[in-house]
Amino acid sequence: MKTRFALPKLRCQLACIAALVSLTVCSAQSPVFRIIEKPIVFDEERKLLSLDYLIRRHGIQQSAPYIKPKMIVLHWTAVPTLQAAFDLFNPSVLTDRPDIQAASRLNISVPFLVDRDGTIYRLLPDTVFTRHCIGLNYCAIGIENVGNNNLTDAQLDANVQLVRYLKQRYAIEYLIGHYEYKDFIGTPLWKETDSTYLTSKTDPGKEFMKNVRRQVKDLKLKGSPLQAE
Repeated sequence: MKTRFALPKLRCQLACIAALVSLTVCSAQSPVFRIIEKPIVFDEERKLLSLDYLIRRHGIQQSAPYIKPKMIVLHWTAVPTLQAAFDLFNPSVLTDRPDIQAASRLNISVPFLVDRDGTIYRLLPDTVFTRHCIGLNYCAIGIENVGNNNLTDAQLDANVQLVRYLKQRYAIEYLIGHYEYKDFIGTPLWKETDSTYLTSKTDPGKEFMKNVRRQVKDLKLKGSPLQAE
């Protein structure tokens, strides 16, 4: 009798040990992913300006300022601190940037802001419409990185984690750097009613994009339609 029950008990113990080992390995390979809520203003004025932007700039009329994301666009803020970036995005109305004020009074913003130490902050719900990428706002989730052409390894790791998180939640097909946005002109994804409304961008840098893409290669996300991945 003792022999009859000893084997199943041993098998159960071995299974528990195997599960524990598996969990430990997965945890070591996948760092803890955390998003800190740090909301910017999302008032009635911002909502109305977003709806106005959608119809006037993208030719899309809808009742609520939300998107069905197909794309992730990576940026840098060009300002040196988290607080400076937050203060830039927080108001509903654009207060500077004369080069884009004529197109809309809607302030620029993104759902996600990554600090120099890799901390991820959510400024708005993932799928809120935001102004961050001409011609593609209506389908793109933006990720801003605090800094300029000196983004950190911690920010790289955070962007990789965030891309994986968004790909898991939404039907994301594309991952691009802001500097690649004009490559979509003439494609079905491009929606900008004024063909002369364009800006020159270099963010978040080609090397940074190369490194992010290398680490999410398994997701098979498409990039610029003009460049081979």
